[in-house]
Amino acid sequence: MTRASTARRLATGAAYGSGGLGLAGAGMVALLRQQARSARRRVEARKEADPPAGDGVYGHAAGRGRGKPIVFAVLGDSSAVGLGVQRAAETPGVLLAAALAELAERPVRLVRLARSGARSADLGGQVAGALAERPDLVLVMIGANDVTSRTALAVSVRHLRDAVRRLTASGAEVVVGTCPDLGTVRPIGQPLRGLARRWSRQMAAAQTIAVVEEGGRTVSLGSVLGPRFAEDSGLFSGDEFHPSAAGYAAAAAVLLPSLADAIGVWPAAADRGLRNLRRDTIRPVDRAAVRAAGRTGTEVQPTAVRGSETGPRGPWARLRRRRPPDLPAPGEAEDATPAPGTTRVTAE
Repeated sequence: MTRASTARRLATGAAYGSGGLGLAGAGMVALLRQQARSARRRVEARKEADPPAGDGVYGHAAGRGRGKPIVFAVLGDSSAVGLGVQRAAETPGVLLAAALAELAERPVRLVRLARSGARSADLGGQVAGALAERPDLVLVMIGANDVTSRTALAVSVRHLRDAVRRLTASGAEVVVGTCPDLGTVRPIGQPLRGLARRWSRQMAAAQTIAVVEEGGRTVSLGSVLGPRFAEDSGLFSGDEFHPSAAGYAAAAAVLLPSLADAIGVWPAAADRGLRNLRRDTIRPVDRAAVRAAGRTGTEVQPTAVRGSETGPRGPWARLRRRRPPDLPAPGEAEDATPAPGTTRVTAE
């Protein structure tokens, strides 16, 4: 079975395997479980409190108060929360809200509904909260906890598909940062580390198929936690699992072009240096998904091909790799006008 067909089966719920664990012998299973428990204890022993949400309106203080604010909702797990940093100004949501306000020349209202520890099954409640805010743009970052808890990939992806379907039906633009590569997380030893990488990439590919088929787009965060993170310990926070402020800034820079493009505010001139994976960047979605998994910043979005609504294995998809833009250094995101009942964000 090819990787593309495996991803397709996982994305459509046709397979409910354990992602490879069932192929291991009893001794290997015992070793993997021991390593998983050890890694979890190391991470939890160093876990910090969630940073402030940073909910509020960005761009208003800089004179971009004209026009109705763009409502930007952030859903997902601890990677969307920004666990590992102390200030709201260092979190992905705040960094992206400030950058989007700059590009759109309009205020952006940030609503963070993500929760640390969340799995894909928890997206239903977060989506309900988001729909109450009538978002224009939604970022979802989910998947790592599904992998570490060994939730069946097909089950996880089904919850994500349902979430994206509800959001797009409301008229929101949806961008999903797919499951990162967990094979570089220091507390995870071999052979679990190798399997974690495999499971992560299977999850990312299956997520991409599901999201694109529901009208959203994905951005691969695979190697944002990949080679560069493996070489630079400064990109990890104290628990050695979650990014540091610099790490979140790197992830936000990868996500920004797709978020801005989704709402039509990404400047065309910025794509003149577009790095194509190949000259032909349009592929069947399952092949596009496999190619994108693990390649930092690869965007996959639905597209049409003249004379054909679907490819040989499903809808067509367009792959793009944009050069991440420069974002303000962590802590330099501009102040926000807080929403009622929230704490004012300060860039110290």
